[in-house]
Amino acid sequence: MDRITQLFNIQYPIIQGGMIWNSGYKLASAVSNAGGLGLIGAGSMYPEVLREHIRKCKNATSRPFGVNVPMLYPNIEEIINIIIEEGVKIVFTSAGNPKTWTAVLKEKGIVVVHVVSSSKFAIKAQEAGVDAIVAEGFEAGGHNGREETTTFTLIPMVKRNISIPLIAAGGIATGEGMLAALVLGAEGVQVGSRFAASLESSAHDNFKNTIVTIREGDTQLTLKELAPVRMVKNKFYNDLQELYATCPTTDQLKTLLGRARAKRGMFEGDLIEGELEIGQIAGIIDAIQPVSEIVNNMISEFKIAQQKLLQFEI
Repeated sequence: MDRITQLFNIQYPIIQGGMIWNSGYKLASAVSNAGGLGLIGAGSMYPEVLREHIRKCKNATSRPFGVNVPMLYPNIEEIINIIIEEGVKIVFTSAGNPKTWTAVLKEKGIVVVHVVSSSKFAIKAQEAGVDAIVAEGFEAGGHNGREETTTFTLIPMVKRNISIPLIAAGGIATGEGMLAALVLGAEGVQVGSRFAASLESSAHDNFKNTIVTIREGDTQLTLKELAPVRMVKNKFYNDLQELYATCPTTDQLKTLLGRARAKRGMFEGDLIEGELEIGQIAGIIDAIQPVSEIVNNMISEFKIAQQKLLQFEI
């Protein structure tokens, strides 16, 4: 067994991204039941809603699952307390300083993983005592690193700087992508966009149907002045670009962004004015499938790609 499957006590080194508005208990439990690690996305949940999803996830799977927590969450202390009270065993933290909560969580016997976009932050997370790192390239959907480092270059750079297990994220939706990440030094993969377009994702059907129509170049990383985010080029995105042409202040950008844009787009299905967060790899996703099928396909693709590699002689 590799270190990632041992760390989480899972069958396959496939971790589902804890995506806001996509990652409710149905998705998390389905991924765990399929042999991967499902994550509930706390970033789009009020504290008591999170508690409800944790309890429902426990009822829906007997296998390990975790919670993804953005550290900038306004109710962070309440969220952490609920996670501890409900006996969650695995927590993925992101968007903030891992030192803040890692020791508290580990004292309770919780496995802690931190998401980073650079070697510098990977080193800091390791120093903070996390059990593993997710290194996410800027191909990924949603909030992202300002450096625009691709997964293909980020993984080997982070690998040479840390000794704890490394999980690759950003642009991985197939077994071939999984194999490539492991060859580069990762010990597992985190998959977001592919699971967003699953039957069990809590996203609106309008958003899921948009994912399967996306082609190359249909997403862009923007809003670096606030929090960099990769989104679909829709009317809201075009309005942003028009504003950028006027050299706006951050306050003007915040005003246009407003509140709950991501909820409006991904959860409520507003394809025009909503923020539709998805990764570049959506360009090869062409069907909404059940999670079990997605995981099985990834494993069979991985094995076929592995065999093909053995045929190469240099």
